Amino acid sequence: MTRPRAGREPLTVAGLLRDYRGGIRRPSDVAVEVVDRIEGDDEPVWITTVAPDDLLAAARALEREADPGLPLYGIPFAVKDNIDVAGLPTSAACPGFAYVAEETATAVRRLLDAGALLVGKTNMDQFATGLVGTRSPYGACSSVYDAARVSGGSSSGSALAVALGHVGFALGSDTAGSGRVPAAFNGLVGVKPTRGLVSTHGMVPACASLDCVSILAASVADGAAVLDVIAGFDPRDAWSRRAPSRPPSRAPGAGSPPRSGRIGVPLPGQAEPEEPEAAAAWATALGRAAAAWTLVPLDVAPLLDAAPLHYAAWVAERASHLSAAIAAEPEGLDPVVAAIIGSGADRTGVEVFDAIHRLADLCAAAAPLWEDVDAILLPTTPLHPTHAEVAADPIAVNDRLGRFTNFVNLMDLAALALPAPLRRDGLPFGVTLLAPAFHDHRLLELGGRWLAGSGAETATGTLEPWFPLKT
Repeated sequence: MTRPRAGREPLTVAGLLRDYRGGIRRPSDVAVEVVDRIEGDDEPVWITTVAPDDLLAAARALEREADPGLPLYGIPFAVKDNIDVAGLPTSAACPGFAYVAEETATAVRRLLDAGALLVGKTNMDQFATGLVGTRSPYGACSSVYDAARVSGGSSSGSALAVALGHVGFALGSDTAGSGRVPAAFNGLVGVKPTRGLVSTHGMVPACASLDCVSILAASVADGAAVLDVIAGFDPRDAWSRRAPSRPPSRAPGAGSPPRSGRIGVPLPGQAEPEEPEAAAAWATALGRAAAAWTLVPLDVAPLLDAAPLHYAAWVAERASHLSAAIAAEPEGLDPVVAAIIGSGADRTGVEVFDAIHRLADLCAAAAPLWEDVDAILLPTTPLHPTHAEVAADPIAVNDRLGRFTNFVNLMDLAALALPAPLRRDGLPFGVTLLAPAFHDHRLLELGGRWLAGSGAETATGTLEPWFPLKT
């Protein structure tokens, strides 16, 4: 099995900046190329795109007026369609909900100020409710590796926009794994920042207390470059948090190579993928990890036990945000999404507080896990379902996909989804590094080392050198 468009040159942040600064390309050249690529693909990646003439005009304006030294100068990017861009509709994949945004979301504004070139708004599981990428009236998305398999969601279009080479990076959102599952199913890097590190001002909430703006990229270095631009406190976002004034104590100094790392892994049999091919890929990934780091077996039950709480109680927060929109029965409303969000209204206050207290107990039980490791490594998903499997049992399959992702936002962890060596059936397999809040840069360092030494195949087929991060 081979990936489609395997011969297409990727549009990476590092590669484009090198070409621009070397005089090999101009942003207007890339804008024309992006339009050609989008027109040449029939996957339902996009909900709204910038008109070709407007995209070219924006690229030429950069060439005339912008500093070529800007960190994301001329880099084409996509935005998930639950994030506002002034003058463009925000639909959250529900046509009857759509509105034209009057203001650009903080994260997007920071990208534009850094010289990035907006291409458009991407498809998604409606109201960011799903990990499958199929719950959209704009079309069900497929993995770039196999049209019979789902793309993962809810940031499905954002992942495909990167994996198909339409853009250099894309913004998604992540509440329970929506920025990590599609990364795993399309051979990408998925950056799930610490909650509040990146402003969610201007994003349609799913669960505002858990929501994060995520990054889909072809490499760790590209993801790090984007995170450096969009991270930062935003007083307009009630959930924004100020990062510590100094890097976490375990992070190496700027410019120094990362130490070899102590990485926690689950006890044997504790976090096994369901599919035999995925289980074999996980065993291979553990072998690669053992060659790069010191592995520390850990009882990760407190993490896994927290995952079911998301749909047991935090679905009530989805209902708080979205029940009025659902009750209006807007055009294009997905019945599975409507049922999930509607069920949140049935949760009682006692049930919600019971779950909050249970989560506090599990967080306390998990706290010792971090005392002697730099990160914990888990599979990103336990399976890669087909469209037919999702259609046959949409809620149960979706719940199974969140087994290794749902707890992360609940427990205030940073996460980095990484491609691992391909499964023996040719499908992608992903792993995720986890660390406590505000250890995002340490994860990126470790992720760079993983891709440099693991033999993992990214969407672009390139491997990753280690790189120093800004502090």
